[in-house]
Amino acid sequence: MTIRNDLIQPDRGQDATALHLTTKDAFEAFAKGLSGPQRAAVAGQKFSGAAGALAIVPDGERWFAVAGVADPQQLGPWCLAGAAERLPAGTYRLVGTAPEAALNEAMHGWQLAQYSFDRYRSEPENEGPRVLLTDKVGKIEAAIALAQAEALVRDLVNTPAEDMGPAALEAEAETLAKAFNAELNVVRGDALETGFPMIHAVGRAAARHHAPRLIELSWGDAKAPRIAIVGKGVSFDSGGLDIKSSAGMLLMKKDMGGAAHALALARLIMGAGLKVRLHCLVPAVENAISGNALRPGDVLKSRKGLSVEITNTDAEGRLVLADALCLASEQQAELIIDFATLTGAARVALGPDLPALFTREDQTADALLAAGRATGDEVWRMPMPAAYADYLKSTIADISNSASGPFAGASTAAIFLERFVGDGIEWAHFDTYAWRPASLPGRPKGGAALGLCAAFHMLCERYG
Repeated sequence: MTIRNDLIQPDRGQDATALHLTTKDAFEAFAKGLSGPQRAAVAGQKFSGAAGALAIVPDGERWFAVAGVADPQQLGPWCLAGAAERLPAGTYRLVGTAPEAALNEAMHGWQLAQYSFDRYRSEPENEGPRVLLTDKVGKIEAAIALAQAEALVRDLVNTPAEDMGPAALEAEAETLAKAFNAELNVVRGDALETGFPMIHAVGRAAARHHAPRLIELSWGDAKAPRIAIVGKGVSFDSGGLDIKSSAGMLLMKKDMGGAAHALALARLIMGAGLKVRLHCLVPAVENAISGNALRPGDVLKSRKGLSVEITNTDAEGRLVLADALCLASEQQAELIIDFATLTGAARVALGPDLPALFTREDQTADALLAAGRATGDEVWRMPMPAAYADYLKSTIADISNSASGPFAGASTAAIFLERFVGDGIEWAHFDTYAWRPASLPGRPKGGAALGLCAAFHMLCERYG
């Protein structure tokens, strides 16, 4: 599981294989510098300099590699990922110069291309490592931390629900707390009923070893600006009594993807030493079915005091998030960011690669959109029209947990959550998929961090 922390190393003149970069337009000039046998070898590999292409070129008793990129001056996070996947194990040195910012981005994909999830395999899937040397020594630590955080999201999401239940999420939080000298508080089982009644109601049907809990991690100077990171931790979502189809349940081990993002972002914040008081909250439950399962038509009392009519037991993620958002608001956070694999409607609108972003304020959205563009982790802002709150009206309670019709499902879910965020608090909600349905260079099929880099970059800009 995860990736090595030595895939990027300082260049101190070690023996290394040269890795040249070229483009489709520049390849003809590059090829003129090759010998006849070298040109023949490149031609035999049908290398044209196109972005993503790779060739191995003989050079006496050694060899070098040449990789095609779109623009050597703006490498992007995934431009070298294909090369890192396909090159033989060894140490490589980029030939030529590239701007520091471009190289920093490329280091990210180089590392994540070597990620593999081997926990259940008899033999590791990847050979390796492929090490990239860089003279930008000061950026190595930051690049490694970011790649390790993204790999953590992948690991947690890829792990099956039996091994990644609420207790396992608690164990991950405990590991973080010990590593960074943070405070950890956990409320479990029936003790939730008083303070966090909706978390309790959603998780009470699970087996004892998957009992629900509210995981709370605190770190940093108490006098620093307080920020809260909240992640939906539904370790498996059967749909409850509004049960999903077998096809719908197939990927529901990933329904704790919001929690994975929250824990990974907390790790980045603490590792970077941002000047904040961090409050990380993970409501961790399994949405199971048993005799005491939450029923359609039930009315729950929330931590905030609002009554919630349950019109769909498969709209459970917003219930557990609501109690956690209420607690974050009580602690007077100046900024709350939540992550959740919340709605299929967001995926219908934006597909698997773009997290839907909802904010109260334009400036929050602008900062996160800019951070996403800067890091290659783009997000897309979605609306929360005030008129759509009518879709959540209940005839017997303060609010319903799901909309009365088929429209604007992602927006109405965000509107529901906003009811539990305190007045005047800056808030951002990521409705993220946390999964890649098909492989791309550096981004294998499976668990994915979508919105993580954007959120961290925004926080660094503000609190770094």
